Amino acid sequence: MILDGETTTTGATLDELFRRAGVRAPQALALADAPNRESFTDGAPRKLTYAEADRAISAFAARLIALGLKTDAVIAIQLPNTVESVIALLGVLRAGMIAAPLPLLWRQHDIAAALRGIGAKAIVSCARAGSERPAKTAMLAAAELFPIRHVCAFGDELPDGVVPLDDVFSPDALDLVHAAARPGPAAAHVAVITFDVTAAGIVPLARNAAQLTASGLGVLLEGGLAPQASILSMIPPASFAGIALGVMPWLLAGGTLALHHGCDPKALDAQGEALGDATLVLPGPALAPLADDGRLLAFKSLTALWRAPERLANCAGWYCDAALVDAAAFGEAGLLAGKRGADGKPAPIPLGLIGAPRGSAGAATIAETARTRFGTLALRGPMVPALSFPAAAPLSPDGYLDTGFTCASADGALIVTGPPAGITAIGGYRFVQAAVDALVAEADPAATIMAVPDGLLGQRLAGQGLHCQRLREANPLIAGAFPRQIRAA
Repeated sequence: MILDGETTTTGATLDELFRRAGVRAPQALALADAPNRESFTDGAPRKLTYAEADRAISAFAARLIALGLKTDAVIAIQLPNTVESVIALLGVLRAGMIAAPLPLLWRQHDIAAALRGIGAKAIVSCARAGSERPAKTAMLAAAELFPIRHVCAFGDELPDGVVPLDDVFSPDALDLVHAAARPGPAAAHVAVITFDVTAAGIVPLARNAAQLTASGLGVLLEGGLAPQASILSMIPPASFAGIALGVMPWLLAGGTLALHHGCDPKALDAQGEALGDATLVLPGPALAPLADDGRLLAFKSLTALWRAPERLANCAGWYCDAALVDAAAFGEAGLLAGKRGADGKPAPIPLGLIGAPRGSAGAATIAETARTRFGTLALRGPMVPALSFPAAAPLSPDGYLDTGFTCASADGALIVTGPPAGITAIGGYRFVQAAVDALVAEADPAATIMAVPDGLLGQRLAGQGLHCQRLREANPLIAGAFPRQIRAA
């Protein structure tokens, strides 16, 4: 499906980028799990060469086609940060379909709300993620949505009716599949849908391969990543930022992508030592604690994701040996990467055109910034979605997408001063605060809940008076606001 009016049409698809890397070095290590994988999901840690990953991607794509799913079908993916998450993403694309990754902590209500508007046809999940059972949740969400005919999952002891997927990693799974032929430039077709959370609710944003490539190119060039670079990402590919910081630089560099779920210090140390001179992609708020503990010494360079970019202006200076790139994420609208200078301070966000690497002659244009009349930051350019999905209506007459983040301008730069109104952000998750209030009030009219500042997560929820265990099924972050009452229930 091409979004009518889309002008970014050049370049390769993600599948073509993967195949190019695989042709160069079929026996090189492509993907690797964390050594502590079994502590949070089923199965032993996987390590796949490019040849093995290619076979698994084809087998996954063949499985979707065998289920009767058609070209341009939207396939939701909800997986932890494991090899399967990347195989599923690329497998959907190889099948000529559209991937819609979902945040892992989303539960039945959020999943159904997000997928209802985009006509998703299937959900790919897993049996276990920590203490949660995503495949079971996916089945409940699918029961609400008539278009969803299949729930597929990796792992053990799957619910009845779920299609098992672990056999796509079998050496005998040699179903050779090529992406379906579609009219027009291949890189112009919708590849991925991610979900922004605004005051109006969940908004699906679609990007084609050319826009995703532009995002990864900006990160790769700003960070100076070399060909065949090793990348260790703590950010799952469940959002635009996760794909732009991990999957896309890996595909462009043709090296190794290692995945790290959550933060296990010993596993992180082991992965860093095994990879050698790798680039670590980590949440920005975790930068200082991990540096203080000496956990970052094994890494050649770092990319810090700031989902609350207003915190960048006051963050501590960086004076360690490893090069540091700050990646300011503005919801799902866009991501701006800037390398720290010799003064250790974050690079300012230019007002106007932004190239990569910044300040270099002939830099590739990645985005363009503007300050709206409401005092918020707006983005447009090669990485920014310009049209809605599935209606393909322009998001803005001039191509700018308002991020909702408030900002001030000074000396030709923009300073982000605050998050979008009405949104609570906890780590990588965003909520409409009014919807959280309503959910809690429905469970217990006497309960109260509010967002309070948190040094590591940006914000956290705190409440009192709740005596309802069932809220954990709605969202564990909400349930965490009432720890004593839930343990006693």
